[in-house]
Amino acid sequence: MCRAAVHNGADAIYVGYPGFNARGRTVDHDWESLADMVAFCRSHGVKVFLALNVLIFEKELPTLLDSLPKALALGADAFIVQDLGLARMLKFLCPEQVLHASTQMTVTNHEAIALTRDLDLARYVLGREVSVAEMAIIRAATEKELEVFVHGALCVAYSGQCLTSEGFGGRSANRGQCAQSCRMEYDLIVDDQVRDLQGGRHLVSPKDLCGLEDLPKLIELGIDSFKIEGRLKTPQYVAASAAAYSRAIHEQENGESHPNPSARDLARDELQITYSRGFFNGWLGGVDHQKLVDGRFGSHRGLEIGTVLRKTADGLRVDSGRDIIPGDGLLFVAYGGHESFWGGRVFSARRLGADEWELSFDNQFPTSAIPDGATIYLNDSPTLERRITRSYTDKSLWKTLPLGLTAHGKDGEPLNLVYTDRENRVEVLSQALLQAARNPATALTSDRLMLEAGALSGSGYALSSSDFQVDPGLFLSDREIRKMRQAAVATLQARRTLAKPRAQRTPEDALAWLAMQQGLTLDSAPGMDTPPTLNVLIRERDSLAHLEGLPIGTVYLDFEHGKDYKPAVAAVRAMGFQAGIATTRILKPSEYHNLKVICALRPDSVLVRNLGALHYLQGQGLRLCGDFSLNAANSLTARYLLDKGLESLCPAYDLNQWQLWDLLDGLGASGVSAPGAGGPGAGGPGAGAMEITVHQYLPSFHMEHCVFAAFLSTGSTYHDCGKPCESHRVELRDHTGARHPLKADQECRNTMFNGKPQSAARLVPGLLARGVRRFRLEALYEDRETLRTKILAYAGLLKGENDSDAVLDQMGVVEKYGVMEGQLRSTIQHVNRKKT
Repeated sequence: MCRAAVHNGADAIYVGYPGFNARGRTVDHDWESLADMVAFCRSHGVKVFLALNVLIFEKELPTLLDSLPKALALGADAFIVQDLGLARMLKFLCPEQVLHASTQMTVTNHEAIALTRDLDLARYVLGREVSVAEMAIIRAATEKELEVFVHGALCVAYSGQCLTSEGFGGRSANRGQCAQSCRMEYDLIVDDQVRDLQGGRHLVSPKDLCGLEDLPKLIELGIDSFKIEGRLKTPQYVAASAAAYSRAIHEQENGESHPNPSARDLARDELQITYSRGFFNGWLGGVDHQKLVDGRFGSHRGLEIGTVLRKTADGLRVDSGRDIIPGDGLLFVAYGGHESFWGGRVFSARRLGADEWELSFDNQFPTSAIPDGATIYLNDSPTLERRITRSYTDKSLWKTLPLGLTAHGKDGEPLNLVYTDRENRVEVLSQALLQAARNPATALTSDRLMLEAGALSGSGYALSSSDFQVDPGLFLSDREIRKMRQAAVATLQARRTLAKPRAQRTPEDALAWLAMQQGLTLDSAPGMDTPPTLNVLIRERDSLAHLEGLPIGTVYLDFEHGKDYKPAVAAVRAMGFQAGIATTRILKPSEYHNLKVICALRPDSVLVRNLGALHYLQGQGLRLCGDFSLNAANSLTARYLLDKGLESLCPAYDLNQWQLWDLLDGLGASGVSAPGAGGPGAGGPGAGAMEITVHQYLPSFHMEHCVFAAFLSTGSTYHDCGKPCESHRVELRDHTGARHPLKADQECRNTMFNGKPQSAARLVPGLLARGVRRFRLEALYEDRETLRTKILAYAGLLKGENDSDAVLDQMGVVEKYGVMEGQLRSTIQHVNRKKT
């Protein structure tokens, strides 16, 4: 795949850091293989970015410090990181190492870039959901490099914000273990009734991104880098996509304002054959809820080429405007109430008319099962595959770097050859001296010299210019010139592949720094003698009436459409509670209405859910509490965020009990131990700054895709969808029969909540012993009795009036689908299914 990318025009590749990358089911390279890959790329003028794009748990920080010196020695051009604490640690270890912010960091606005400027991140990979118009605003507000995805699979959820795999099976997408839950089939439940969508059950499976047509706008905008996603793909896919986008970029850069449209269409068709679930330009043009998700499939289909007309004695009569040849792999799909599909290779193809073909297949092909009208896809072409494969296996087609050559020589002196590429200059002298040619036919001429000195085939170079300054009538053997050229090329290659040394601290210094960071105390944390507080988050205006007289500290308001905050804040305060308002989970340019409302209402606290909102709210004189979506998985990240003005912070939901204990231990000096705490006393002053969610419906998918608009309207945006989210209650039912509620926020983004709530009741004794004093319960659609029962049960647990088992038993009764502990108490660590 690396060779396919390099020889087809890629300027850089990105590859996973061994053991810590977001591709848990792909190849993990050893350090020797990575070193070879880096050297190969550097010899061809291609950069290598090492992806460390996952959250890092507390106990993994020293483990990483053991391997980071090996990684730094590779001389990778950049590290791609998601974890803020890891970025801190990398910059301490090697201040000169270039860092890029992964799309997993969920950067969708310039405010987030401004907040993290102290991390010295050179480039930000923007969220896939950012439109070209929004990129223009971000581009105007920052000098940082910007990178965007232009091709490949689209995650339906915001990268870094998907907890579906975690909730369904303990496979955290923030740890590279995405279970592809968005590609599964779901039933649409509307107001408690199954909605018949005529076979469309892939409700959250987007088409694949193809941004070829948007490249001119992106280049004009000043986007620095275009990224192609290649998860679990083939070398042929890598080669085809790299070649298509490289050609398109060069066309634009060379001023070809009207590139050959047929060539562009051909490239798009070939890309669909190599892999596609159907193509769309994603969110580059803004939202279009009718086009993003087809709904009929979630896997590779290929290029749609026609339909079945009827069966014949020898095979199938089909309508197709595309040439079909023997060996082509075709997929036949019958859409409708129940999708059926069949695949096979063409044995013979006979054209009967302009667009009519007679196709036959082998004896095993189920011709009789294929109905008239079935859609035909070309999803495998041996002819195309052979041509693409040649691009990185045929030496004559390999990428070469331009090389200049200058020759100097006088009688009685060595021949001087100077080779120059864009970065290096190599000078070689002949061992033998130039002398008068005995035979004029053997005298050195420019052409004769270039036959040997310019014979660069297979070297990775091609002669782009030459200057012959050798006196006439002189002789030097071809063998001598050949040795000079070989020595020059070897020297050039050695220089190109040599990793540039970067100053770095020793691992011992880094470990000492890490220990110092973990030993710092936090001024904002309450002491061990502070009584615990239960905060409650509500998502329905009607839930307010259920709360009066309950033992609650803060009521966080997170209303579905961002309405009714002003009277709700007044009502909360009238009941004697603190009033908090949650920000949206995503902040895009020009989406400041929610934040302006918050600032105007002056709530007692703000639940901050994204980096951009944190930057915007700094200095507003409001109490800021960070939420789980800030992805604090270790104490370095937690301290970084708390130092940005947060009073408290909810850790990432990717942590199990023991990983949470480790994070709390890293936040301060040891506290006291208690029975049931899960080990010796830990935690301390810093742990008190953490707010732990003890009961919730896990927010799984958080997506720009609006299921309401896509399947309950014909509208493309909120302007014309009729807002079905305001009049219908929707759930997605998975293959197990579980029903997962769906809600829209004020920016029309959808969140799917796990239908079975998660309880951390068994963790409460250990949390209290570690100094945690802030706890949260999150409501969804509960009636008065259910919500009050929940709150009183957990309040009693915090006061020591209930035990954990009693609370879990009680929750199992009041919750419609029971209650789970999820991965909180699981000792099972999901094992990467790496290919070998």
